[in-house]
Amino acid sequence: MIDRINSLLNRPDCGKLILRLSFSILMLFHGTHKLLEGISGIQGMLTAHGLPAFIGYGVYLGEVVAPLFMILGILTRLSALGFCFTMVVALLLAEPESLFMLAKTGAWGAENVAVYFFPGIVIALLGSGKYSVMSNPRWR
Repeated sequence: MIDRINSLLNRPDCGKLILRLSFSILMLFHGTHKLLEGISGIQGMLTAHGLPAFIGYGVYLGEVVAPLFMILGILTRLSALGFCFTMVVALLLAEPESLFMLAKTGAWGAENVAVYFFPGIVIALLGSGKYSVMSNPRWR
């Protein structure tokens, strides 16, 4: 029985696709919000830290372009790493103290960032698998 279940569920490429799609679609909501509402809040945080405001436009790469590429299976590993970099910057700009805190519910203070960062690392390690719009594996 267990061998049959294992055989039925042994679909690594399907698992990679589901991970890519779920992760990227959820992140696209954040990117779409920034497309619709702008990035003035991000630019304000950057200037408050002595950084130029134009760096804020990088959020569109991390929260719109990278998720779209991951959905399509284009440069998946590079896109995932770019997204992870975006998460690190967001954490350091918005709430660096959360690294060393627990929420009132007992959760890690940086959990909201970690929930996106670690799957991004996993996607970078796994790649897109065979389900991609790119026929050349080097571009997946």
